Amino acid sequence: MIALRIVSALFLASALVSGCGYRVAGRSNALPKSIHVIAVPALENKTSSYRIEQRLTTATVHEFLAKTSYRVVPDPMNGDAVLRGKVVSLEAVPLLFDTATGRATTMLVTVKCEITFEERETGKILYHTDNFVFRNQYEISTDVKSFFEEQDPALERLARDFATRLVAAVTENY
Repeated sequence: MIALRIVSALFLASALVSGCGYRVAGRSNALPKSIHVIAVPALENKTSSYRIEQRLTTATVHEFLAKTSYRVVPDPMNGDAVLRGKVVSLEAVPLLFDTATGRATTMLVTVKCEITFEERETGKILYHTDNFVFRNQYEISTDVKSFFEEQDPALERLARDFATRLVAAVTENY
């Protein structure tokens, strides 16, 4: 029993001394120290979804302001780095159905974007992907009265979730 306690204490001490390798998500400092202001011009919309680019851009700006210490501006000429993007596709497909009514109760929403994040002065690409895919499931009401009122809140949730993932990808340089 004493040997077990000694081994446990040694293991605990070695773990504390060596560190466990964990870090707080969203707090990585992978971007160059010269970046203080990030320009986020409106994303381009290559889909038929009305104003989706405005929602995604607004949510992305909010996420940068809420989760990072960077200042955000809309004009690329005023930023140390510029985040540009195109919404290439937006798709929502039913995932689960109410067996009684046959109505969809859960939708799978997929947004595909092209994203480029570059240092303005040097033109160095800090992050780029032609295939930034965001997927999430959203429940929808089976109540007919509230069904038509749900589109705006659902798109706002989608935009917030999208922005959270995008800002993490860009700032942590995955």
